Amino acid sequence: MSIRTPLCDLFGIEHPVLLAPMAGVSGGALAAAVSEAGGLGLIGGGYGDADWLEREFDAAGDARIGVGFITWSLARQPQLLDLVFNRNPAALMFSFGDFKPLLPRIRDEQTKFIVQVQTLDQAREAVDAGVDAIVAQGTEAGGHGGTRATLPFVPAVVDIAKDIPVIAAGGIADGRGLAAALALGASGVLCGTGFFASDESLAYNNAKQAAVSGSGDDTERSSVFDMARDLDWPSDWNLRTMRNSFTRQWSADMDGLSQNLAEEQARFNAASAAGDTNIAPVIVGEAADLIRAIEPAQDTLHRIISQAEDRLRRIGRLVGPITKD
Repeated sequence: MSIRTPLCDLFGIEHPVLLAPMAGVSGGALAAAVSEAGGLGLIGGGYGDADWLEREFDAAGDARIGVGFITWSLARQPQLLDLVFNRNPAALMFSFGDFKPLLPRIRDEQTKFIVQVQTLDQAREAVDAGVDAIVAQGTEAGGHGGTRATLPFVPAVVDIAKDIPVIAAGGIADGRGLAAALALGASGVLCGTGFFASDESLAYNNAKQAAVSGSGDDTERSSVFDMARDLDWPSDWNLRTMRNSFTRQWSADMDGLSQNLAEEQARFNAASAAGDTNIAPVIVGEAADLIRAIEPAQDTLHRIISQAEDRLRRIGRLVGPITKD
């Protein structure tokens, strides 16, 4: 049995699994590993750093990969699109913000265009714009997100999207999640947390270890790290990370953090440079329970597919034969 969906045909991939473009984590080596294993790897372009992007595209070698950006940040430096298109990406993904002003440039390049959404209104905008695929992101996801849970949100987006492939995201890190997403009508999944602890990930090793030993129970959503990083995120979105001493101190006292910001930013920046996860964030989602080991991304992807195939076979056996009255 093999799992083939419209998403596979859209991107020319073997398996309907995409690497989430995790900023600072999904570099060229990880994206290449996912693509070479049969999925589609996306570099995490994040807030847009030209030197970083060039370096990570180089690290991907000849692998067929894409790239994702935080839309509101890229809108401030649209010249980065020239850099990206010079690399002939397999796909371009935008998340968080108004992508429509950038759409004509993307259409000129005829690059496959993915938009991530967190509300049904955003899904309708994506459909009206004629995007190639939509990521329906549930609040269980690591990193920034909205408030809708994956299970009810994905089929609602599928109903809106009609013939546009929908990619489920949020709390999906193994084959059971892929099988569930397909049952909801999605054409595939976008996985971040599941690949966070990959050998090829750019995350610090102790951050990977924290993810492996952690649980979804240990995560929370807040704007603490956005303030610490001096990132002016719109109020519609906040960040899911693992809980640590920094969140315990400040997540319920944002005013206090603001009043002590210069001192706390210096402490935060030093910890981030050193990979001190007691202060710096480990940006994973509720699927942290499903991360068992630090391993090659290929192993993770192949296990996801094997588990999904097994689960789908088991589900099929639950359905009795059709009988005529």
